[in-house]
Amino acid sequence: MSRPALLRSLLLAVGASLLFAGCATAPSAAPEPATSLLRDAAFGPPSQAVRVEDVFALSPAMARYLDQDIGRQLRRSGRQRGLIDALYEREMLRLEYDSASTRTASEAFAARSGNCLSLVIMTAALARHLDLPVTFQSVDVEDSWTRGQSLLLAAGHVNLVLGHRMLDRAGGIGNDVALTVDFLPPQDLRGRRVTVISEARVLAMFFNNRAAETLAQGDLDQAYAWSKAAVAQDPGFTSAQITLGVIYHRRGLLDAAEVAFRHALRAEPRNTQALADLSSVLFSQGRDAEAQEAKQQLARLESHPPFYFFELGRAAVQRGDFEAGRAWLQRELSRDPDYHEVHFWLAVAYAGLGDARAARRHLAQAMANSTTRGEHDLYAAKLDRLQAQTHH
Repeated sequence: MSRPALLRSLLLAVGASLLFAGCATAPSAAPEPATSLLRDAAFGPPSQAVRVEDVFALSPAMARYLDQDIGRQLRRSGRQRGLIDALYEREMLRLEYDSASTRTASEAFAARSGNCLSLVIMTAALARHLDLPVTFQSVDVEDSWTRGQSLLLAAGHVNLVLGHRMLDRAGGIGNDVALTVDFLPPQDLRGRRVTVISEARVLAMFFNNRAAETLAQGDLDQAYAWSKAAVAQDPGFTSAQITLGVIYHRRGLLDAAEVAFRHALRAEPRNTQALADLSSVLFSQGRDAEAQEAKQQLARLESHPPFYFFELGRAAVQRGDFEAGRAWLQRELSRDPDYHEVHFWLAVAYAGLGDARAARRHLAQAMANSTTRGEHDLYAAKLDRLQAQTHH
């Protein structure tokens, strides 16, 4: 198969990467009054109502599932064990990870999919209907990043612990051990530090995710409404303050954006997201010296920003320098070995170099590491096309 044909099979109908990772998290900060950050007068009413009660609400379908579909299993194994078995056995709930959007409990159940935060919220709603104690946890995983609509978002991880009903303990049903429910493979979490977080923090994460998703779509009024709700739920959640600042920057409220970023930095002086955004807004204000100072501080904390090598590699591939592109992309891969876009562009680079076997390998990795159904289907179609063309 010729190099141009191999490249065409990979580059055909390349879509923009879909925004958003599983769950935006940040280290806990002492709650601070954050109402001074809000600028209601600069935004119109949202198109979608923001209701706290919707997040964990149990739908009739969820209640029927628990009371009828798996009721016998819950009585036989105990509610804790029975629910966990239902979550992990694909023939029962058939859950899939999908990072395209953050869903409420009922939305995730109806779709049978969601990012880690959505699936945790759904599980908590199911557990509470069964009177099981629920504890939320933030898991200290290495930062990964997603891109989209000129946004960079850090992706953290949350899970939850299910306790036992007192009635089950007294009746000797199941065991007396609290069990962790997580939607990542156990080997990815081994040795990770976990921190118990409040329901208010979980709600703030949910609203902050929704704010980022609607911001990526360009709906600033709706994004502000979600972001305002995140700040209201947990004023000490730094990520919500940063998102609020980004919304202000997009709306042209440079002073308000600066205040939000500096507010976040007072709680977390080493927060690289807040520093990068502060530097950007200072440049927009023409305060180049201050912006450069923030940028230098950022450089001391972070020698290369997220996607630095990726962007160099992609640019090289796009101009036809496949060897340089491969080298830069391999460096990015050493930083984040699981990001699907890196594997995709490595496949393009190897296709340009005439190495169809390596191109297929990285395209298969891109498909395996995709975080939405759309991405998975796109890569699967390209892999099928590439395999068909290389076998002729």
